[in-house]
Amino acid sequence: MIPNPWKYKYEVRVHSTDENAVETLASYIKEHLTKDTVLVCIGTDRCIGDALGPITGTMLESKNFSYPFYGTVDDPVHAVNLKEMMDVITTQHPDGFFIAVDACLGAEESIGSIHIKKGPIFPGKGVGKKLPSVGHLSIVGIVDRVNHDDCFAIHNIRLSLVMKMSKVIADAIILATQN
Repeated sequence: MIPNPWKYKYEVRVHSTDENAVETLASYIKEHLTKDTVLVCIGTDRCIGDALGPITGTMLESKNFSYPFYGTVDDPVHAVNLKEMMDVITTQHPDGFFIAVDACLGAEESIGSIHIKKGPIFPGKGVGKKLPSVGHLSIVGIVDRVNHDDCFAIHNIRLSLVMKMSKVIADAIILATQN
């Protein structure tokens, strides 16, 4: 069997404060859009560090985003309903090209960075949960550092960081879908 060359390889890495972050992300996303693109914004508003996906979804909703998407602050796709929601989503979009958006833990120097890779994300992995993988393309925002001694460290993240990163991701997705 040939190993998957895209496994864990990030195609794009940009810090959310980079003046060209939106354009850099949009350019890569645009190359991968199909008529069957569906976004799945994963996370919960009950934990600031995990709210990146739902906030991004809510920002897309406020802009009347034209592609189908799931996961907002009011109607989140999160650990408790992920399997059920993915069953519904894949049934409604059997030919879907899924783009997953989620928060992620990483190296301290990567906090604030947004990464895109081909292949799925593994929600909950950073906090020791085993959940279904999601996506043909993954967009993750590094919201905090991995801390194996304190799995609740993600609760100490600034909302302003998550909001700014969500805005960059939403703006990039919107820009990528414009002609």
